[in-house]
Amino acid sequence: MIIIGSRNFAAPGPGASAYSVTKAGVTQLARVAALELAEFGVRVNVLHPDAVFDTEIWTQEALEKSAKRYGMTVEEYKTKNLLHAEITSPGVAAMVSTVAGPVFYATTGAQIPIDGGNDRVI
Repeated sequence: MIIIGSRNFAAPGPGASAYSVTKAGVTQLARVAALELAEFGVRVNVLHPDAVFDTEIWTQEALEKSAKRYGMTVEEYKTKNLLHAEITSPGVAAMVSTVAGPVFYATTGAQIPIDGGNDRVI
């Protein structure tokens, strides 16, 4: 099982209480599932992406509003992590595929960030 969490489970932001609480809850559920399902050979891991900007939720207007809140350009906002990497759908999908495959054959209960390095999480 691969659960998509969020950076918000560890580093919530103002105005995101409902979203952050649900991501923290699903993370805890995944941890318990890892404990309970291991005896059946089921691996349960959680991927925690930061904002994935190439999705429909991130309209140009939403990007501009968020960037302005941080005093940044849209491009600066999209890469405001330690590696200056934009988190994308194909990047998250590649991580899902990798975690589901043999590379992670002996991993369960992991919390894996896909956030370019977030100083509030590290």
